Amino acid sequence: MRYRSTRGNNDFKSAAQAVIQGIAKDKGLFVPENIPSLPFALDELKGKNYQEVAFAVLKSFFTDYSEEEIHCCINGAYDKKFEASDIVPVVKAGHAYFLELYHGKTAAFKDMALSILPYLMTAAMNKEKEDKKIVILTATSGDTGKAALEGFADVPNTEIIVFYPNEGVSQVQERQMTTQEGKNTHVFAIHGNFDDAQTGVKSIFNDSEFSDELAKQGCKLSSANSINIGRLVPQVAYYVYAYGKLLDKEEIQPGDKINIVVPTGNFGNILAAYYARQMGIPVGKLICASNENKVLTDFINTRIYDIKRKFYLTNSPSMDILISSNLERLLYHLSGNNGEEISELMDSLDKNKEYKVRDRIKNGLEGFWAGFSNMEETNSTIGKMYSENGYLMDTHTAVAYKVYEDYKESTNDETVTVIASTASAYKFADSVAASIGLPLAEDGFANLRALHQETGVKIPTGLKNLEDKEIRHKGVLDKDDMKAAVRQALK
Repeated sequence: MRYRSTRGNNDFKSAAQAVIQGIAKDKGLFVPENIPSLPFALDELKGKNYQEVAFAVLKSFFTDYSEEEIHCCINGAYDKKFEASDIVPVVKAGHAYFLELYHGKTAAFKDMALSILPYLMTAAMNKEKEDKKIVILTATSGDTGKAALEGFADVPNTEIIVFYPNEGVSQVQERQMTTQEGKNTHVFAIHGNFDDAQTGVKSIFNDSEFSDELAKQGCKLSSANSINIGRLVPQVAYYVYAYGKLLDKEEIQPGDKINIVVPTGNFGNILAAYYARQMGIPVGKLICASNENKVLTDFINTRIYDIKRKFYLTNSPSMDILISSNLERLLYHLSGNNGEEISELMDSLDKNKEYKVRDRIKNGLEGFWAGFSNMEETNSTIGKMYSENGYLMDTHTAVAYKVYEDYKESTNDETVTVIASTASAYKFADSVAASIGLPLAEDGFANLRALHQETGVKIPTGLKNLEDKEIRHKGVLDKDDMKAAVRQALK
């Protein structure tokens, strides 16, 4: 399996090379030449544990890694650091099944991929005899940053630098990042939103002179965002696993279709579900759920991607994004792997802040459905789910469930549905506590404690006593100073 850029560059890479490089030299994202088929029949998914499914998926995509290397990566990643013995519980609540992806060390779905990426990266460096220090450069809307920091902390021959929007993440998310230990970890808040941080990171990646400067220091840039194929592919596994768990529960029979709902801003998580469908998992509709920053919903419904709009700060901050990087990969696949067309679309986005897709991509989007939820609807959904079903969910998951309810009302589709539950409710304790009727305290950690006292739902270990940890990273800078911050971090 070889990997190439979404923008047509014919500089093919192995999986290991693509994982190390992170982003293609022509500014595109690495994609596989083709999506592999499932390496087993659907009924063989019955009874498989998470590690077994993850091995099968990763081996299908990363064919240059040996079986021993992939087993080592999986065994290192998916172990007792996950508080759920089955890694990813699939829980029935209301009218859907919730794929609980948040039982890792940082209590968010990013742990599923960022627990394994450091192992994939280290194996790739060994395979490619890479002697430069790998500098992981990442923008985060809240959860990626902490999960990446946790995964790469003190990993030999790496440095990790994270930028996040000041006042654009929850108090718990910010404290998770600013208290991160590890001699190779560097965290900076920027004055701006996530799109500013992401644009700044991409600009640094695309600066050939800066890359040469770092090379002279023995450093090489890479990414832990889902622009890195090593972040994206591990996410495919949990949708394959979800289908197997529904078979185990006898909710479906092999070959039955399921629907999948994903709350998404950067489009990586729902793209992973698309890859699972292309591999052979029977999926009816991929339902894209947005908050008020509904650029993806509008695109899927109008086929016009337009970022000339107001940016909203919401209580589902991981979705406060207008420039969805991974959508580029979907467009590439739907265009028939037309890199020239994708390059034109991305140029239009840069210059005109919008693009309109042609008929072939429009037709490919028929497999998607999209909707959005505003904050009032999101909070109401949290309260209703808890009062009626005793199930506590975070704001992002609530966006997904509200959109799913709208989908059912619009279509009368009763297909068994899986909702990607992307974070612990405790990461957004302020909103969740208020949504179930608790008086709101000024301090987010007081709300966390009150939420636990009211519901009895276990607080993730990684969030306990977080407020008492030493703040180690205090930098706040302008978005134009990001490159200088990288220089300073690597001194």
